[in-house]
Amino acid sequence: MSKGKIINDPVYGFISISNDLIFSLIQHPYFQRLRNIKQLGLTNLVYPGASHTRFQHSLGAMHLMQEALDVLKNKEIAITKEEEEAALVAILLHDIGHGPFSHTLENTLIENVSHEHITDLFMEELNKEYEGRLTLAIRIYKNAYSKHFLHQLVSGQLDVDRLDYLTRDSFFTGVSEGIIGTERIIKMLNVVNNELVADIKALYSIEKFIISRRLMYWQVYLHKTVHVIEIMVINILKRAKEIIRKNQAIEMPAAIAVFLKKDIRLSDFQQDPTILQTYADIDDRDIWYCIKLWRSHPDYILSELCKRVYYRNLFKIEVYDNEIDESYIRKKQSEFILSMHLSQSEVDYFVSHGKMENRAYNKALPSIHILDKNNNLHTLETLSDHLNHRTLSESVSKYFLCYPKDKS
Repeated sequence: MSKGKIINDPVYGFISISNDLIFSLIQHPYFQRLRNIKQLGLTNLVYPGASHTRFQHSLGAMHLMQEALDVLKNKEIAITKEEEEAALVAILLHDIGHGPFSHTLENTLIENVSHEHITDLFMEELNKEYEGRLTLAIRIYKNAYSKHFLHQLVSGQLDVDRLDYLTRDSFFTGVSEGIIGTERIIKMLNVVNNELVADIKALYSIEKFIISRRLMYWQVYLHKTVHVIEIMVINILKRAKEIIRKNQAIEMPAAIAVFLKKDIRLSDFQQDPTILQTYADIDDRDIWYCIKLWRSHPDYILSELCKRVYYRNLFKIEVYDNEIDESYIRKKQSEFILSMHLSQSEVDYFVSHGKMENRAYNKALPSIHILDKNNNLHTLETLSDHLNHRTLSESVSKYFLCYPKDKS
């Protein structure tokens, strides 16, 4: 490349790209597709500013990866140019498998195939196209490379993915509880015995990072109104699938039809390369087009759900700390069966219930390790009073019931 490229990011300022391979990957249609997939799915219907994309997040995470690698190299951690490039590629592509509205439609548009599975498929396809130049990046991404700390920077309890999305999501939603000391945490990163650690000077910043994750989950990611919208959109696609499989007429983009007409499995992607290409042609705009179009569909359930989402006439949601009594759920179902003239199977599209879980710090996963002034290692939870609190170190569940505000 004759000269480097500069991207002006609203969160970090200028992000520099001086690597030919990385610039080429950013320009690739698979990656450009992420411009049309919102980072927070449908959250902008609650927080209007939350219109940022997976494209922006991936660039931001790559920027933080570069900063982290520079910090480690300055501390004389051995990282070759090839490893540096591979780590940057791994984090750049870590979200490339996300579908429309990010996590919202996972296991709805395609059942039992996660975005991580599809990321693997995209990476392998790109590696063929780039004649093996992504092999090391894939090994780092899959934790199959000897320098484990490089994988931990991509995916771990203190990775640059989390550091970026908390900072970015806080910025665009305006929720100040998500503001964390990203720069300080990165400056304090180190490597001991091939493992990523943080110097003890970062202890309070890391505690704030964990607390911020918990607050952002309740206030943004698991916001009750966001949860309602997600359920309504999921039910729209479920109803569309049901209509299609009854051989009833329904208009939609050809790419969407591929995934609604039959259950696509991981093996289907592996056996038929055109399915991955079709998936690469789907983004948020296709789902919004369907919702807009289906408002006038003759099927009452489909059209009613689409109109309610499109015009933001959302369901009411009740949230409880304990499981909801089954008799109360049946009572609500009976009310809407009568008032909306629904069958027992149809009422589930309008009366939904379930559980939301929030775990800020997962003790089942490898711990964040802290390096003290005497070069002794400690797990974060042994040094932190806050992480002894159940709401931060254990899973917290809430139970919900949602239904239309009106009964007609």
